[in-house]
Amino acid sequence: MRTLTNTEADGQPPLGRDRPDLSGPDPGLVFEWLFDTHAAALRHYLVRRIGETAADDIVSETFLVALHQRHRYDPARAAVRSWLYGIATNLMRRHLRDEVRHLKAHSAETPVDGHAGRVAERVDAQAAAQRLAGALADLSPGDRDVLLLISWAGLDTNEVAEALDIPAGTVRSRLHRVRKQLRKGGEA
Repeated sequence: MRTLTNTEADGQPPLGRDRPDLSGPDPGLVFEWLFDTHAAALRHYLVRRIGETAADDIVSETFLVALHQRHRYDPARAAVRSWLYGIATNLMRRHLRDEVRHLKAHSAETPVDGHAGRVAERVDAQAAAQRLAGALADLSPGDRDVLLLISWAGLDTNEVAEALDIPAGTVRSRLHRVRKQLRKGGEA
């Protein structure tokens, strides 16, 4: 693999910036850099949302869509990281019905296996995970996307706003509402 430098002979802007020129003469080189830079974090976020198999598919599809739609990327509007998370989130929404079904299934009571040596902490952790899965499943898709892009992907409110193409104020109000809802659910 070729090592990229901060300046290219063809006059392209430095590739190390968060807003690279995707319309250059060698999109393969730029997208190799984008993949090397962002794929692992994007996959990590998606695995937590929809599981490994679907995450791998969506990461691949995200970069394919980005390559085909590179002419639509506007560096003045969003950082490339936010743009990629936006594409991935939109692709993931196609899987939303399965995701909600998955979360609902995990929120249901699991039968006790009768094993006498079950550790109390594990039971407590499993119950907490079930409550959390149920609470996440009860959120609207938009609220769930905001919460998980911030908490699991590590995006800030401005990056989430760019990724979801909504105002930053909407992100903050959704996040406030979700946190309040989750706190209230935790008291029950």
